[in-house]
Amino acid sequence: MSIRVEAMKETGVALVTLDRPARHNAIDLETASELAQVWREFRFDDTVRAGVLTGAGGKAFCTGIDRSVDVPQPSSPYSIDDPLIAIGPKANDLWKPVISAVEGMACGGAFYLLGESEFVVASREATFFDPHTTYGMVSAYETVYLAQRMPYGEVARMALMGTAERTSARRAYETGLVSELTEPGEAVDAALACARTIASYPTEAVQGTVRAVWSAREGARGQALALAPHLIALGNLPPEQQAELFEGGRGRGGFRLR
Repeated sequence: MSIRVEAMKETGVALVTLDRPARHNAIDLETASELAQVWREFRFDDTVRAGVLTGAGGKAFCTGIDRSVDVPQPSSPYSIDDPLIAIGPKANDLWKPVISAVEGMACGGAFYLLGESEFVVASREATFFDPHTTYGMVSAYETVYLAQRMPYGEVARMALMGTAERTSARRAYETGLVSELTEPGEAVDAALACARTIASYPTEAVQGTVRAVWSAREGARGQALALAPHLIALGNLPPEQQAELFEGGRGRGGFRLR
C-alpha cells in the first residue's frame, strides 16, 4: 500500500498520508487508484467528518506523476488519458472538507490535490513549483487549479518559469495558495487542529458550505478543464523528447527561491 490512513474516530478526523518517501511521494498508477478509493470510502463512513492530506518523509508533499510510470495513450489527437484526473476528493464526489499539510516540495501533479483541498497549511520551508514547460509539457490542469487560488500573474510565473524557480512558502501565503504557515514539522499538527474544529460542527452544514464555496468557481473551472486535454495533446513534446529534457536536467540545481 502506498497510502496510509489513520482514522481518529473520537474526533471525526482522518489523516491520509502519501507513503512513498523514497520517490518524494510521486504518484504511480497504484497510488492514484488507492487515493480515489480512499475518498470514495470516506463518502460512506460517517465516523469521518473531515480529512487531512500530507506526504511522508518531510522532504516532499508530492511531486506529481512518477516519471517511471508508463501511461498508454489513445492514438486520437482529441483525447488523452491522465491518471491524476481522479485523485482528488471532489473528483470522487466527496464533500467532506479536506485540508492539505505541506512539508518540503509540492510540484506538478501535486496541484491536483492542493486544488481540491479546502485550504492548505504549509511549513515555512515548503516550496512550490511546476516543472512542465521545462520538459516540453503543457501545464494545463495544474494551472487551472492554481488559477482558482492565486492571481493570474503568479500562476503564469510559476508555470512558465518551470524548474528555474521555486515559490517559497512565504510567497505562496502572500498570494493565496497557502492559508497558514507553521514551523518545520508542524504543518500536520496545525492542519489536524483545524480539522478537529470543523469536524465538531454539524456535518450537513459543513458539507453544504464546502459545496457552496466550490460551486462559486465551478463554472469557469469546468470550462477550463474541458479545454485542458486538447491543449496537452497539441502542445506536449513526444515522450522521447520529454525524457531527453528530463535526463538532461538532472543535477542542474540552481533553483531561485522567491
